[in-house]
Amino acid sequence: MKNLPLLDIAIIVIYLIAMVGVGVYFSRKNKSAEQYTKASGKIPGWAIGLSIYATFLSSNTFLGVPGKAFGGNWNAFVFSISMPFAAWVAAKYFVPFYRSTGEVSAYTNLEKRFGPWARTYAVVCFLLTQITRMGSVFFGISLTLQALTGFSMETIMLVTGICIVIYTVLGGIEAVIWTEVVQAVLKTGGALLIMYLIISKMPGGVSKIIEIGQQNDKFSLGGFSLDFTTSTFWVVLLYGFFINLNNFGMDQNYVQRYHASSSVKEASKSIWLCVWMFVPVSLVFFMIGSCLFAYYQVTPALIEPIKLQAAAEHLGAMASQTDIANYAKTLQPSDYGDKVMPHFMVNMIPTGLLGLIVSAILSAAMSTISSGMNASATVFSEDIYKRYWKTNISDKQNMRLLYIATVLFGLGGMACGIAMIGVKSILDIWWQLSGIFAGGMLGLFLLGIISKKSGNMEAMASTVIGIMVILWLSLSYLIPDEYDFLRNPLHANMVIVIGTLSIYLSGAFITKLRSVKA
Repeated sequence: MKNLPLLDIAIIVIYLIAMVGVGVYFSRKNKSAEQYTKASGKIPGWAIGLSIYATFLSSNTFLGVPGKAFGGNWNAFVFSISMPFAAWVAAKYFVPFYRSTGEVSAYTNLEKRFGPWARTYAVVCFLLTQITRMGSVFFGISLTLQALTGFSMETIMLVTGICIVIYTVLGGIEAVIWTEVVQAVLKTGGALLIMYLIISKMPGGVSKIIEIGQQNDKFSLGGFSLDFTTSTFWVVLLYGFFINLNNFGMDQNYVQRYHASSSVKEASKSIWLCVWMFVPVSLVFFMIGSCLFAYYQVTPALIEPIKLQAAAEHLGAMASQTDIANYAKTLQPSDYGDKVMPHFMVNMIPTGLLGLIVSAILSAAMSTISSGMNASATVFSEDIYKRYWKTNISDKQNMRLLYIATVLFGLGGMACGIAMIGVKSILDIWWQLSGIFAGGMLGLFLLGIISKKSGNMEAMASTVIGIMVILWLSLSYLIPDEYDFLRNPLHANMVIVIGTLSIYLSGAFITKLRSVKA
């Protein structure tokens, strides 16, 4: 590692070894598939709450949120503001429902309501969502460590991926939860430490940061007009409510944890603990982005290497130094926001503390990826392999299947992360992809829960309608210019909102029509 001092390297290595050691420790307890996927329902609610919080607080938050605030404002914080509303719905309705079914998979009920196709459709959407999420997290962590170490992003993804695979495969859901408890503390402390270090180095301190932020509209939550074509307050609030309802209400990552708790009450507590921790901590990351913007405004010479790096990556290896320098002059803060915090860490954070902060960022990535791998493997085992290939398998065979599936989904996430190299904003790409994949399954799930009279035919028809709407919303930009009036005029974050409502409302409407005719 060419940039990191030996002390920082030692801290990072110790952290990685400790995480692998947790997996080895819990591997001795995993004697059955139930223990591997549910931890036999013996995890306390506070630990599950910290685990869910750690999953939410990924490296996308660690890097994407400061980058978003640096390049824009606090508009994306409205996503966090929406969380309590979604949590209330999930704690009141979804948690008791899942606990009453006893099914480890979140999607088994869809088959009971509408048939095998509904379960399979939701599973495919979930797995695509997880692979893209893991990919965006792999990309985020490699972006930071590349700036620190000089290694290629592909190499960094491979090394970190191997460590995550080892402790996730060996330890199962119990290792995932308890490592995330440690990671939750580490990443929260890391965020507070970064903010303190920026403020301590800022000429003029907090008052100067506030002054520059107000002059550049850095603290805005977005416009309050009812305009759904741009990222207004209402667009992000709606997006956040629907995506968080999807997370808390039917994402296997979270549903699996509800089963790992000892009671409905403990599972509900875990949701609220996550919310009351995530909302203020996410605000800290927006504050970090605004602090970095102010810092580099008063030290503009320090930002030039970042702009040159971003320009070189955009133009490619064949570009001349003159072309790179000229292009760098045209870049806006939003074009290089994700690179600012890694640059600050490399140049401004003292030895020892840098190792702790890198470990915190690693923990942010590892918690999200490990839970995604475990949940994906569980869904594949329960909803695909056992459903379509071999229903009756022994516990030993099931454990072997879970091990193999965990590894394969980890590799899939790495491949997706490599494919994302070069994207403009980690947060933007994740929000868009998650909105596309999540919209369909949330709408179908709500139809099954709320509309008691809707049957297989209504669900299938509404899902087809919803998929067509989602495809149009997502791909209409490909329509030629002469037919631009056919393009989607709405902001990309509205995909999950319109997609979800189109499935639920069309299903409820068709059900109503059929009942009238009957």
